Amino acid sequence: MRPSHDDSRTPAHGGPDTPASGEPVPAPLPDGSYSVYPYQGLGAGRPGPAKRTARSRAMLVAGALAVVLGAAGLLLPAQYVVESPGPTFNTLGSAGDSEIIQIEGRPSYPTDGELDLTTVYVSGGPSTNISIFQALGGWVDTNDVVYPTEFLYAPGTTSDEVDEENAAAMTSSQEAATAAALTHLDIGYTQELTVAAVVEGAPAEGVLQAGDTVVAVGDTRIDGIDTLRSVLNDGGGTAAEITVRRDGNEVTESVTPRQSDSGTYQLGIELATSFEFPFDVSIGAGMEQVGGPSAGMMFALGIVDRLTPESLTGGKHFAGTGTIDAAGNVGPIGGIRQKLIGASDAGAEYFLAPADNCGEVVGHIPDGLDVVRVSTLDEAINAVEKLAAGGSAADLPQCTP
Repeated sequence: MRPSHDDSRTPAHGGPDTPASGEPVPAPLPDGSYSVYPYQGLGAGRPGPAKRTARSRAMLVAGALAVVLGAAGLLLPAQYVVESPGPTFNTLGSAGDSEIIQIEGRPSYPTDGELDLTTVYVSGGPSTNISIFQALGGWVDTNDVVYPTEFLYAPGTTSDEVDEENAAAMTSSQEAATAAALTHLDIGYTQELTVAAVVEGAPAEGVLQAGDTVVAVGDTRIDGIDTLRSVLNDGGGTAAEITVRRDGNEVTESVTPRQSDSGTYQLGIELATSFEFPFDVSIGAGMEQVGGPSAGMMFALGIVDRLTPESLTGGKHFAGTGTIDAAGNVGPIGGIRQKLIGASDAGAEYFLAPADNCGEVVGHIPDGLDVVRVSTLDEAINAVEKLAAGGSAADLPQCTP
């Protein structure tokens, strides 16, 4: 039985409502039952706080520390780089208030259609920090690709070094694009090769110097890298008399080329190329945030179109990517999948892809976009002309499994 409770009467000492100690018992709960907690003088029916042991305090501290460290880990920069589809730029149009390709000193012509260069947004790496949430978002988004930072950048690379390298690569690609376009149009220009560095232990070490401009090998004037390679290979490894311009004077040095693993003969020097064109071609106005060499082919196409009275595109929308050299060879680039998506989002009908990127193209072509494989500027121009005239992309080189 539960003891009764009646506030109107005073219980007898030692009765059921008063313990032997004389302390009052807790008041019953609304349902008539009593709390199972011992009364501690804090109010009828209310339990007192449990004593916190050293172990429980340690567990609380550890839990709080884990939460803080976990939150910090989520907010700290993640060591990943996310590549996403970037904007496109029509090389025949403008960026901001300036034409992307400007020609002075030679007639140029208005044109129609679009020859879009494509870009990739890069998040993370030395230039920007991303959180683990952004990296996870990149893994989830099928349009993005996530790489470990060290996969793309050497340890210790700074954002300034990345910016400088991208800017230099962009400038070099613009010069090579101009040279390739003029070569295609049979417009003459001069090209100089300057020694940028001498490889340690190479035949040229101690003979040629950084800053030397290569003028001739024997009786052959050097007007480009192809001429230099040809004359060295024709020599078959015999000593070559190399004339360079050094400190304003021409000096002749003897160097015996060494055969490489590929069978070609080399001096062991790194060369920088400079050009002298018969008129001014300025490229990239309004595109200061775009870097790297991958727009070379599209710049070359734009220059050819601007220097040709007839429209190259026939009013159609082309996009593409690829490096280029002065001879017009098209090379592979990074981020081809993101560039395909960016071109499709911009409304391009056709995409010109470097042949060496075809392995990444197959299986990743957006619906409605036709891709043509190209290896040279001449192949790219031929493809654009045929498609502009109403031809089918299926009749042109394709990227196949």
